[in-house]
Amino acid sequence: MATTVTHRRAATRRARRPAPGPPGLVPALTRLAIWAGAAAVLALWWRHTASVVGAAGWLTGAGRITGLLAGYACAVLLLLMARVPLLDRHVGSDRLARWHAMGGRYTVSLALAHTLLIIWGYALTSHTGVVDQTTTLVLHYPDLLKGTAGFLLLLATGVLSARVVRRRVSYETWHLLHLATYLAVFLVFGHQLSNGADFVGDRPAQLAWYALYGSVAALLLWFRFAVPVRRALRHRLRVLEVRPEAPGVVSVYVTGDRLEELSAEPGQFFRWRFLAPGLWRAANPYSLSAAAHPSYLRITVKAAGDHSAALARLAPGTRVLAEGPYGAFTARRRRAPKVLLLGGGVGITPLRALFETLPGDVTLIYRARRPEDLALRAELDHLAAARRAVVHYVVDEPAVYSSPLTPDALRRLVPDLAEREVYLCGPPGMTEAAKQALRGAGVPRHRVHHESFAF
Repeated sequence: MATTVTHRRAATRRARRPAPGPPGLVPALTRLAIWAGAAAVLALWWRHTASVVGAAGWLTGAGRITGLLAGYACAVLLLLMARVPLLDRHVGSDRLARWHAMGGRYTVSLALAHTLLIIWGYALTSHTGVVDQTTTLVLHYPDLLKGTAGFLLLLATGVLSARVVRRRVSYETWHLLHLATYLAVFLVFGHQLSNGADFVGDRPAQLAWYALYGSVAALLLWFRFAVPVRRALRHRLRVLEVRPEAPGVVSVYVTGDRLEELSAEPGQFFRWRFLAPGLWRAANPYSLSAAAHPSYLRITVKAAGDHSAALARLAPGTRVLAEGPYGAFTARRRRAPKVLLLGGGVGITPLRALFETLPGDVTLIYRARRPEDLALRAELDHLAAARRAVVHYVVDEPAVYSSPLTPDALRRLVPDLAEREVYLCGPPGMTEAAKQALRGAGVPRHRVHHESFAF
């Protein structure tokens, strides 16, 4: 390869301004609904509390509040991960995952605070020690033994989800352990109604709590289980071909029946479960690396673990279960007439699909460690020539072709950068550096679209 930066002449005709995508109304309304629900939970405590007297009263009152909020937050966490199409398409899987992660930290903290405050407050009220009071609560209060088991499971899940721990476990292991959240919520639910002072004797409050959890459970069962099973039976997905693309990178072609009914958009992803030995237990997220074809779907995967590495050995005909399509990393987000696609490593996959389909003035920057790591390069060159677009390849080795990820370096490659909408996908370190560089180059935050599958 003579050069690692390829320029092609941009279109000289004026690009037609794309129709604006949907406004950010759904994310705003979702946040508003979450906070309104939290306010309603606080109102429930206020309605049942005539007065708060003494240290024991303040501690017990704080324990009741944190317990109510923790119970409500559990339902919200499950709803965020229910893969409801309205939320997924308009809020985005990446943003929902960030909300879920942040909410999970708050939920565990609230549950821990609730446990400690209630024990302390009850101990002061009954003039007993903390250990004796804990034993009494756990062994003699209805459903509290199950509630304790659920709390410990929730606490363990929170610890395993901490960033320092996640780096040491595979996605598949983390995903299986994270399923313990469902069991934890199930165990805790009965304790909330049988022991919660704000529910005992208040039938409307109990019915509202049943309605909240029942609705979330119905959404989970429908979108996480029923819909994937129905689609599996209807589309009968199976592996068509596995094709090498770069060192450690393969494309998997999946065929099936009535694929057009999936309505998959460029930039979206599916959660793929390959029914082969060692692979069927986990459903991993992989983006489409080309626009959906009536006869096949394609993903391009880099070997980054046991699961992804095993995809290179898939045999044609292997049955596939696919949940999706998911994600809002699509043309719907576009507002500006000019677009920059900025990708790193195997993060090129959703950008390659967008590069194929986005109309108007589109520039692509593709960063990789070595020239041979530039997966799908022949396809990108062909697309660039066909649409008279610009592609910049930047590699770290050899150093003569490298380019720092800084505002000045980006402006040298794309002089009108501040006027562009940016779609960004790549490894976490690269994307964080790119976000800072883009802001430094004058790109408004709301014009930078990023979707990550980091767990």
